[in-house]
Amino acid sequence: MSNKNTSLKSGIRDNLLRETVHDFLEQEIKNGSALSIVSAYFTIYAYEKMQHSFNKIEELRFLFGDPDFIKRMDPNNSDKKAFDITDTGLELNQQLRQKPIAKACAKWIKEKVEIRTTRESNLIHGKMYHIANNGVDKAILGSSNFTVRGLGLSSNNSNIELNLEVDSDRDRTDLKAWFDELWNNDKLVEDVKNKVLAKLKQIGQDHPPELIY
Repeated sequence: MSNKNTSLKSGIRDNLLRETVHDFLEQEIKNGSALSIVSAYFTIYAYEKMQHSFNKIEELRFLFGDPDFIKRMDPNNSDKKAFDITDTGLELNQQLRQKPIAKACAKWIKEKVEIRTTRESNLIHGKMYHIANNGVDKAILGSSNFTVRGLGLSSNNSNIELNLEVDSDRDRTDLKAWFDELWNNDKLVEDVKNKVLAKLKQIGQDHPPELIY
């Protein structure tokens, strides 16, 4: 059953009645778009489902709102089930697809993505997706993480979120300025792109089935 009610026209994206964050991103991302995203999580399966759109972008700056996520991605972490980069509740056929997805995602990140995280836990709770297209900005602000369920891409039960499309030029400009200030503050954030790539490299290697999560 569709999670959209086309009779409702609203700036809200809740993954239930008023379209999804995925719908917003698909509509607004163009060739050459520059993205700025704040999220607590990033998963390869969300990337896979949005791969066509995300491969068109010029660049993406991704800011993790909590450094604990990076710690759980540490390749030396013995708690394999804590690696949230692969989404939870995966079926076996999805688990066996991790290797090619991880490799494709790593290639995309190397070419187009910069990744930073806050240095302190619980520093940022909100989520933001800002899209710049040759001087025309679009943005959405709310609760959706960059996961399959958070973006409303799950065929079973996507999260019911509360996101609002920002329709004021002033507010979109302010959001971008806020992101830039935080992104460039070395006291508050640090570069973790290499850590993410290390985790993706580990996922892309051959493992016995019991080690794939």
